[in-house]
Amino acid sequence: MRILTKAIIIALISIMICATFPINNSHASGIGEIVSGADDFISDGASDQPITEDDLQNLSGPLYTALLVIGIVVAVVVGLVIGIKFMTGSVEEKAKVKETLIPYIAGCIVVFGAFAIWRLVVNIMRGV
Repeated sequence: MRILTKAIIIALISIMICATFPINNSHASGIGEIVSGADDFISDGASDQPITEDDLQNLSGPLYTALLVIGIVVAVVVGLVIGIKFMTGSVEEKAKVKETLIPYIAGCIVVFGAFAIWRLVVNIMRGV
């Protein structure tokens, strides 16, 4: 039962990760294209253009959303597993499930608190 639960959780996380990020169908057709792409990358990095707020927002927005979705999915799946174990368990099993609730709740507070702090910092930095 425990192995099946872990396998389901890993499969759901894998599906969410694959569904969150867009698929890039472009590929290099030759070594010359790879080298020119690398040269362009180096020349872009060598320029004195500072990183703009839009660049940071375009990077942090999808990253924030993807990690938040993964956090929510994991929290819901683990909560469902704990709830089902609690409903179907005997008295001794219910006591063990209650012991697992404390780390679960603490983990949820840490994960979602980190996202709240991240969003607060981004909003404060936008105002500055």
